[in-house]
Amino acid sequence: MQQTILDKTTSSICPVCLKIVPARIFSEDGKVFMEKRCHEHGDFKELYWSDLRLYEKFHKYGCDGQGVDGVLEASQGCPYDCGLCQNHLTPTLLGNIDLTRRCNMSCPVCFADSGGRIYEPSLEQIRAMLQNLRNDMPVPCPSVQFSGGEPTLRQDLPEIIALARKMGFSQIQIATNGLILAEDLDLCRALERSGLNTVYLQFDGVTAAPYEVVRGRDVFPQKLQTLENFRRAHMTSTVLVPTLVRGVNDHQVGDIVRFASKNLDTVKGVNFQPISFSGRIEAVARDAQRITIPDLLLLLEEQTAGEVSREDFYPIPFVVPFSRLLGARQGSTELAFTVHPCCGAATYIFSYKEHLIPITRFVDVEGLYERIKSEAENYDGTRLGQLKLKGRMLRELPKFVDESRAPDGLNLTRMLLGVFRNGTRESLKEFHNKTLFVGAMHFQDAYNLDTERLRRCGVHYATPDGRIIPFCAYNTLHRKGVEDRFSRPLNHIMPSYRHV
Repeated sequence: MQQTILDKTTSSICPVCLKIVPARIFSEDGKVFMEKRCHEHGDFKELYWSDLRLYEKFHKYGCDGQGVDGVLEASQGCPYDCGLCQNHLTPTLLGNIDLTRRCNMSCPVCFADSGGRIYEPSLEQIRAMLQNLRNDMPVPCPSVQFSGGEPTLRQDLPEIIALARKMGFSQIQIATNGLILAEDLDLCRALERSGLNTVYLQFDGVTAAPYEVVRGRDVFPQKLQTLENFRRAHMTSTVLVPTLVRGVNDHQVGDIVRFASKNLDTVKGVNFQPISFSGRIEAVARDAQRITIPDLLLLLEEQTAGEVSREDFYPIPFVVPFSRLLGARQGSTELAFTVHPCCGAATYIFSYKEHLIPITRFVDVEGLYERIKSEAENYDGTRLGQLKLKGRMLRELPKFVDESRAPDGLNLTRMLLGVFRNGTRESLKEFHNKTLFVGAMHFQDAYNLDTERLRRCGVHYATPDGRIIPFCAYNTLHRKGVEDRFSRPLNHIMPSYRHV
C-alpha cells in the first residue's frame, strides 16, 4: 500500500481547561500525530497512531452507522452534548453501568477514582438504566457490562445480573479485579447461575512485577486462583484485560497471549487496553508510557517470532458487512459495529501443538469481506432474494477457506456454512470454543481526544439521570459530575455493600 500525506481537521479539547478547540491530524516520519491550540494554554502535540501504513489500512474499512433515534438536541458541541445527540452515528453496542465507586484496590492507573464519597446506584436506579439501554432505537442494546469501582463488592450482584437477563440482554459481563472471586467460589457459582456470560478480568502480566507498578502491589497469585475458581464454577468465558504501559508490561504481551491459549477451557479472549491518561494517572509520564495499537501489534509480532503478525489484525468495522448480511439473511436488523477504525483491532487465533495460528493463515478474510460486502449491498430484501442469497453463500464460502492449512479437526467451512444455513448465534458457539479472541481497545484521554471518534463510539455509559454517554467522553469529562450528583457521604453505608 502506497502511503499518502495525511492532513485533516477535526476538533478536540484543551487538556488543561477542557474547552473545545480545533485540531489537526497529520502524518510525520511514518507516524500519525494530533496537534491543537488553546488560546489560553498554548499548543499541544500528541502521538495519535504510531504507524501511518496501518492507519491507512484500517481506514479502508471505516463506515458510518445508522445513528440513533430520539436523542438530545446538540447545543454545546461535541463532546459536551452527551446523552446521545443527533450527531452520533453508532448505536449502543455495549452499555456500561457502574455499580459502585468503592474498590478493594487503589490502582495508580485507574480512570475511576474510587475514593471520597459513595456512588452506588440503587436497584431501582439500575433497573431504570437497563431499561434506558433497552429502549435504544432502532435496535435495543443487546449487551451490558457492570463495572465500578469493583462490582463484586455489591452483595446483590447476582440479583442485578438476573435482572439484566430478565430484561432481555443477551450478553452480560462484569469488569473486575477478581480478588473477591479468588476467595469466594460460592459467589462464582452464584454469578454463573444468575446468567453471567463473560468476566472481563484485570490481568496485567504473567509475573508479579507489572502488578506492583500498575496496581500498587503483587496480586498475580490471586489472578491464578480466580481462574481456578472460574474453572470449578464452570465459568467458561473469561477475557483477560491487560492495561498496557510502555516500559512496565509491554515486554509480556506475547506471554499473556500464550498463557491465554493454554487456558482455553475458561479463557476465551485477551483484550489489551493501552493506557489512557485520565483519572489518577499522572500525565507528565505520557511520552515515556504512551503506547498505541500499532505499537502493541508490533510487539506481539516480535514476541511470538512472527506466529502472530500485524497483518493478522483488522479494525472493528471490518465486521460490518458480515452483520448486515446476516441481518438480511434472517430478515432482521442487526447492530453494526460502525466504530472509528482507530478505536480497536482484533483477530482470532487457534492454538495447535504449542503454536499460535491466526485465522488469516487459512482464510482469505479480505476476499471474504469483499464478497460479503457486495452481497449485502445488492440484497433486495425479498423472500426470493433471501433464498438466492443463501444459495450463493453456501456455494461461495468454501472458496475462501484453505482447509489444508487449518488446524486438524477444525473444519471452519462447516462452521461458516452452519451460520448461513441456520442463521442463529448457536452456530458460532463451536467457533468461539476453539478460538482465542485477541483484540485491543485504546480509550481516548484529554490529550488525544478526537470528536470524530466520539461520534462513532459504540461503548456507552448509562447514568442515573437517564443519559447515555460515550465511554471516552464520560471518563474524560462527565464522570465527576455524574458521581458528585448521585453520591452520598462516605459514612453512609449501603445495605448492598460487601465488606472485605
